[in-house]
Amino acid sequence: MRILVEEYQYEATLVRDVLHGIDALQNVEGLVSLSYVGYFYNTKLKDCVFILPKVLMDENGLVFSKYSPAEIIHMDKSRLTEEERKFLYEFAVWIYRAVDVFQRSHKDSDIVYHRHISQVGRGMRKRTNTLLDILLSLIQWNKDNRSFITFVLKNIHSGYNKINWTQTINHSPAIIQNGEAIYVKVVNKKRKVNFDEELLIIYYSILAYISETYGFHVDIQVGFPLIKGAKFESYLSGRGVIRLRQIKYKYFSDKALELWNLCYAFFAHRTEITTSAELKEYLLVKNFYVVFEAIIDELIGDSKDDLPADFKEQKDGKLVDHLYTYPGLIEADDEQRTYYIGDSKYYKLGAPLGDTSIYKQYTYARNIVQYNIDLWLDDTKPNPDIRLRDDVTEGYNIIPNFFISAAMKPGDYSYNHREIELTKTGKKNPEIKYQFKDRLFDRDTMLLSRYNVNFLFVISLYARNRQSEKAAWKEEVRFQFREQIRKVLEHDYSFYPMRSKGVLLDEYMTKHFRQLNGKVFTPFQDKSILTLALYTPCGRYLLNTEQAELLNMLKADFDIDDNYTLGTEPKLPPATDIQFNVDDYVLVGYYKDEEHLKWIIDNQIYNVRAGKDRGTVDLTPSVCAARYMLLYGKKGMFKFSMKPNHVRVWSKTEIEKSGYVNPRHDFYLVFFIEKQLVDGDFAKTEFDKDKLKILLNKYGKENAGHDKGAVAIRFSDLLSCKASFQIQDLFGSY
Repeated sequence: MRILVEEYQYEATLVRDVLHGIDALQNVEGLVSLSYVGYFYNTKLKDCVFILPKVLMDENGLVFSKYSPAEIIHMDKSRLTEEERKFLYEFAVWIYRAVDVFQRSHKDSDIVYHRHISQVGRGMRKRTNTLLDILLSLIQWNKDNRSFITFVLKNIHSGYNKINWTQTINHSPAIIQNGEAIYVKVVNKKRKVNFDEELLIIYYSILAYISETYGFHVDIQVGFPLIKGAKFESYLSGRGVIRLRQIKYKYFSDKALELWNLCYAFFAHRTEITTSAELKEYLLVKNFYVVFEAIIDELIGDSKDDLPADFKEQKDGKLVDHLYTYPGLIEADDEQRTYYIGDSKYYKLGAPLGDTSIYKQYTYARNIVQYNIDLWLDDTKPNPDIRLRDDVTEGYNIIPNFFISAAMKPGDYSYNHREIELTKTGKKNPEIKYQFKDRLFDRDTMLLSRYNVNFLFVISLYARNRQSEKAAWKEEVRFQFREQIRKVLEHDYSFYPMRSKGVLLDEYMTKHFRQLNGKVFTPFQDKSILTLALYTPCGRYLLNTEQAELLNMLKADFDIDDNYTLGTEPKLPPATDIQFNVDDYVLVGYYKDEEHLKWIIDNQIYNVRAGKDRGTVDLTPSVCAARYMLLYGKKGMFKFSMKPNHVRVWSKTEIEKSGYVNPRHDFYLVFFIEKQLVDGDFAKTEFDKDKLKILLNKYGKENAGHDKGAVAIRFSDLLSCKASFQIQDLFGSY
């Protein structure tokens, strides 16, 4: 077996024969460099040639930190240790398998070059596996079928060397001693031709040839006289195919037929190559970095089909290598997710990142933030599951960015190290880029981490192509990414979850925007909880004077958890009253008079006729989602919280039993009230009646007519109707 390394510059005279049949570029200095990775069969040398990835070399261009790639071209003549030799054989096979998996899953890719030899059989041409596929299958069969081989050996040797008494008595003289016949010359049972034994002899002769010629380790524990030398060469030249055809119909068991097919494939393939110098066989990939990107993306990323349009293939022509959604860095709730953006780097071991790659990664993140905002502002498209900008605080969620590079530890050739490690760059890692240190939730604050992944592990995981193993590692490595970034954030920042004691968040943020801009965000599912992040590089909760003053100001109006750990539930006292979220729905309804209002408050129910006609309410998702209710009429405005699962459909009879006077319709929607609100954000908010009329008409037209029925309005829209002064007589004109 011959070994070449991608992008290493060889002297042309050194590799001319090795590269027979393969295009390679030679520069003016007489050096040859290969841009391929993979396998081909050299018909001139009658040997397998592997071109291995450049990640095998360190920054000095050495393999195993001590050999020039030119020194290991001829494996059997090199100074490699037995361990190094074994590693290269195994590594070459894993690379071949990985390229094969890539080729099968990317059939339209123009970077894969493959050609298999075709055989003629039973009147039709059929495409075989490569010689390497056949060699690996033959070796694997030996490992998987030891019990079958043992069974055959027992059958082969049963009955041998037993005496044939009939032949002995008839043909051998006997000596009579003490009245007993003693036969000095006995006749044993004759040995018959055993075709199982012949097939195993052929098989183990092939294994011995594979081990001697290509260097693969093969375990041969049987004592058969193997076919070697000139006789085996005759088998390679065609005799093997002829003999196997002669004994084919002597086998009936599935295992024996499977072994026969493997042996036949080996000799038929070798015969095709030997008898025609025109035939070529190869599986090569150009630009192996594309394969490495595909490997990492399959192992850690989300499918492009599962992501919004333009997020991976961005409008400015940039292509994001890896993108996936995963629970965010602050919250404990797995439902609150953010985007993770990755870029895989395929370099020689130890090669540094360039500034272009780093700033390109920041551009990916800025584009995704803008695309996410565009989706939320586009009324023609459904809202995405993830919201990166918070409407309450105008802060932005943290988007982790990371590079992931192929790595191999010197002297460690294990395929089992599955963990990722932060790259030792001599700089801070992860790195935080910002305009203002104290504004973690600012749009221009970016996190960038650099990781190394065991190249041997990911290559073997991808090549095995087992979905359950890949899914398990995907979850494992995503969790590692998040936890390691959290550690860095907690080292540099102190986090304070807080909930309003009664102030209206919208007004509070407007009043203190300059002090809080970029410092607060609502990462939790409970949008009444904000999180304050302060830059504290000297230690957690070691605040400077300005930060301490800000925290003291907030404590006057917020309950604050001042010992919070990322990824846990905040320890906050229960809300003194229901705190409002901008995405909550409010049911805005009408009461006829004071008597009607008293009936509503006394019975803790509010009813409106059901249906789609004017003045009715349809049971829409927004109506069902309403957590609060605003009732208006001549006596003013009243606010209530609703019970969970608060909507029911009642008949005319059922509504009469509740004490409702003179119901005139067949069916009603009935809303169950939890309590009347007198304190808290919502209760203290006054609304301008003219603005509210305009909003009600807008929603009424969109909801089959308002006309003093009930309409579900988003709280963020309702806030646009806030009064700029105290109104004494609300809705007096109704």
